[in-house]
Amino acid sequence: MAVSIATLILTIALGFAAIAIPHAPAFAQVRRLHEAPGVRLAPATPVEAAMPFHVGEKLDYRIAWSGFNDAANLELSVPERRDLFGWHTWHFRAAFHTVHSVRDLFEIDDQFDSYTDAAALECRQLEMYMDELGKTETKILHPVPKGEIRRGPGPSVVVLPGTRDPLGMLFTLRAADWQRTPELRVPVYDGQNLYQAVAHLEAASDQVQVDAGSFIASRISIEVSQTDSESTGLHFTIWYANDASHTPISMLADLPFGSLRVELTSDSTGPSAGK
Repeated sequence: MAVSIATLILTIALGFAAIAIPHAPAFAQVRRLHEAPGVRLAPATPVEAAMPFHVGEKLDYRIAWSGFNDAANLELSVPERRDLFGWHTWHFRAAFHTVHSVRDLFEIDDQFDSYTDAAALECRQLEMYMDELGKTETKILHPVPKGEIRRGPGPSVVVLPGTRDPLGMLFTLRAADWQRTPELRVPVYDGQNLYQAVAHLEAASDQVQVDAGSFIASRISIEVSQTDSESTGLHFTIWYANDASHTPISMLADLPFGSLRVELTSDSTGPSAGK
């Protein structure tokens, strides 16, 4: 399927999300296999930590692209907690729709579902349901950290330990304490390529005004690369609310295909389900 705004949005989510708990920066080739090579005992299960989001949360965003102030809508939600092949996971969902004049050019309705380990915060399954320009495509991916045992059915993708998918990272980075951690690194797998993102704190308390209200937020700068020496040319600035929820408030990106801004329009949360 041709590159479209929606697939670029997933890359943008990578920038939105590629910074949680530091992991080794070395890169290994991502391989698609019917079975992950080598079987050994998985490491001890990490202790599950409290998160600033909960089941029932729903965040709505307006996306401005190039000269279009209202190019697309993005909804992020937490539909459930689920036991997936023996892993306790968070189920995160992103629904993307072009609107108005941009929809006349690119009619896109995509949905991405991430099942992220509730303790290790690694991606256990990534589902992509794409409806773009009259063509539909479905992908279900099962990343397996190198050296661990595959549990899910179907082909596996061998990735680095600690790898997140873009959507899962979009949520789990909210657990990071930017006031105490000035720089973070993590590998991210977007369904095709493995990236490394490096983020650092630029400002601790910016005043940010969006449709959803006025917020005091941390400003984070992110650089994304595909290898240690090859930059993708992707740079993002993201603002996270300095409150208990650490909600992503706004993102600004200067990309080869035009500037892009994502802004929170509403925050609708259901009853907290806790851990």
